[in-house]
Amino acid sequence: MSSAMLIAAAAPTAETAEPTAFALNPGGWVALAILIVFVLLIWKKVPGAVGRALDSKIQLIRDQLAEAEALRKEAEALKAEYEAKAASADKDRDALIDRAKHEAQEIIAKAKKDSEALIERRTRMAEDKIAAEERAAVEQLRAAAADAAAKAAAKIIADRHDASTDAKLVDQAIEEIGR
Repeated sequence: MSSAMLIAAAAPTAETAEPTAFALNPGGWVALAILIVFVLLIWKKVPGAVGRALDSKIQLIRDQLAEAEALRKEAEALKAEYEAKAASADKDRDALIDRAKHEAQEIIAKAKKDSEALIERRTRMAEDKIAAEERAAVEQLRAAAADAAAKAAAKIIADRHDASTDAKLVDQAIEEIGR
């Protein structure tokens, strides 16, 4: 198809003419209706009302953003506070652990010292007991030796002395007592 044919086909003919009312075609009526609607909207101050509604919505959103910012700052402050408390709790825990270790070392040192003192006391008591037993054994041995010596002396005296020698010894003892 050539361009002349396309133009001829698109051109309105008397048969395809659009109907008009009051010299306006349908597109003109639509334009007039839209113009009337815009005039009515302006006359009723709809753009101002829409602007005020949009302004109030903008202000509401700004208020919500400000509130959200305040909440975020408050949350950050709380977070910082709890982080500080957690760090403080960690320090306190470390201090408690150090103190407990120190006390445990002191208890161990005291127990060691007490056990050494107890061992020393028990050793001394055992040595004293052994020394007492040795002294008792020596005394017992001396007593047994003295008893044996006395019995041996009595036997020797009894064997060597007769009644006359005994009488002389008794007389001598009496004389010594008399002096």
